Amino acid sequence: MWMPQAATNPTLKELELIAVNIRRAIIGMITQAQSGHPAGALGTTDIITALYFCELKPEDDFILSNGHICPVLYAALAAKSIIDSRELATFRQINTRLQGHPHNTELPELATSSGPLGQGLSQAIGMVLANKLDNKHGHVFCMISDGELQEGQTWEALMYAGVNQLAGLTVIVDRNHIQISGNTEDVLSPEPLTAKLEAFNWAVIDINGNNMAVTLKALKEAKADNLPTAIIANTIPGKGVEFMEYQFSWHGKAPSKTEAEQALKELDTLEARVRSKS
Repeated sequence: MWMPQAATNPTLKELELIAVNIRRAIIGMITQAQSGHPAGALGTTDIITALYFCELKPEDDFILSNGHICPVLYAALAAKSIIDSRELATFRQINTRLQGHPHNTELPELATSSGPLGQGLSQAIGMVLANKLDNKHGHVFCMISDGELQEGQTWEALMYAGVNQLAGLTVIVDRNHIQISGNTEDVLSPEPLTAKLEAFNWAVIDINGNNMAVTLKALKEAKADNLPTAIIANTIPGKGVEFMEYQFSWHGKAPSKTEAEQALKELDTLEARVRSKS
């Protein structure tokens, strides 16, 4: 599936249009594979777009701890021409590089392999400590899911980073309130999340993670902070496809051909709305 090449130094509107095309690619990949996780991928598209097209510098690293939403990552790499967009059609196929969870021995452009929930933040901390030992000044961003906050290792990592005031580290919590078995609040709520993170000596920024301008501002603030920073990104799972939005049933379900056609029509409408902005 072909993906238009994105502009360099994009404007806010161009970023929003890039995000629409990434969402189209997510639908195409998961539909073709008939396997994958659309809700979280669609919901985090604006954040991934902001990272890859504005905030991530060559010396920085990004870890996608909730690796099951990797279609958004692969689509962003294609939009940046880091991988060939034709490769997106191989998602979850035999012998593909684009596995169901990111695998950095297949894609050396990735900082780490991921998939087992709860481990990404610990890996990110290790990378921050390595940067300090090597006198490097790169920033490490790590995205985790709110369901991942149910893992004990995540809280051990949060405690360690806070106690040691690890500047150069930003964790982005995809606060979409769903997981595979239901609504996160019904399974095991992380609230009061802001108070918990602040108690662990983290700086906290709470944002609408589907607002591109707000997301860009938060990423810049986090990068400049002298404390480890948590961005609580409130996102809509399935964002851009109305029949998927807020529905935990789309956590890990592929759309049918008919559903995919409807999703792409809704994304056409979303593109028209973006283009109509002044």
